[in-house]
Amino acid sequence: MNEAFLSFQDVWLAYSPQLLAQGQFAVEAIDLEVKQGEFIAIVGPSGCGKSTFMKLATGLKPPSKGRIMVDGQAVKGPLKISGMAFQAPSLLPWRRTIDNVLLPLEIVEPHRSRFRQEKERYEGKALALLDAVGLKAYAHKYPWQLSGGMQQRVSICRALIHEPKMLLLDEPFGALDAFTREDLWCILRDLWTDQRFNVILVTHDLRESVFLADTVYVMRQSPGRFVAKRSIDLPRPRDLDMTYSAHFTELVHELRTQIGAVRTVSPA
Repeated sequence: MNEAFLSFQDVWLAYSPQLLAQGQFAVEAIDLEVKQGEFIAIVGPSGCGKSTFMKLATGLKPPSKGRIMVDGQAVKGPLKISGMAFQAPSLLPWRRTIDNVLLPLEIVEPHRSRFRQEKERYEGKALALLDAVGLKAYAHKYPWQLSGGMQQRVSICRALIHEPKMLLLDEPFGALDAFTREDLWCILRDLWTDQRFNVILVTHDLRESVFLADTVYVMRQSPGRFVAKRSIDLPRPRDLDMTYSAHFTELVHELRTQIGAVRTVSPA
């Protein structure tokens, strides 16, 4: 469990050769090690490079400088071992819930080449995931028949159907009401506890980051870089009652203070 699953080694990114030549970077000097099975959260002001970090971690963007390692291999292109979910569920409206969940298996090898032959087995996996998030009864419904929270649960199932080693979540619960959001925290907590895939969560919700993560990283902007790292020393399993404890509140306040400090710093 001590071996790094994800490693950023002095990573810098400029979005074009011209910006690189001018020394204008979107993110700079990123050094980070994420252990096998670790759940991390990234917080910071808007535009600080959180989503850029996600693109680097999944191989969607190559770094301008430095090296990124995932599961012992240098990242040289888009990763097949990762799953992603975003603030907008982006379900295909003409596909039923179960078919939306199965979509990655129709696209990603080696599942794609054997999807037709093993469709029944794959459907069983999809139903098991939907059951885990309380949606098995909605497997044959269409997106328009689901609430926003239900659609987000389907999106998370879709991200997990191909059993990725790393799950990346970019503001997945930001558009939901507080009660639905907290319900989904608990669902994600339980899925992670059972399967122990790595999670990178980008969020503006500091309570969410403290409730879910093992470690929270704070980013500053212009250019984006990590300026603080906070281990979350709350016992697991965590329940919602813990969010009212004094130590939980102290952790949230500490992160809020750190973000307030970087928001007042002028860009270099």
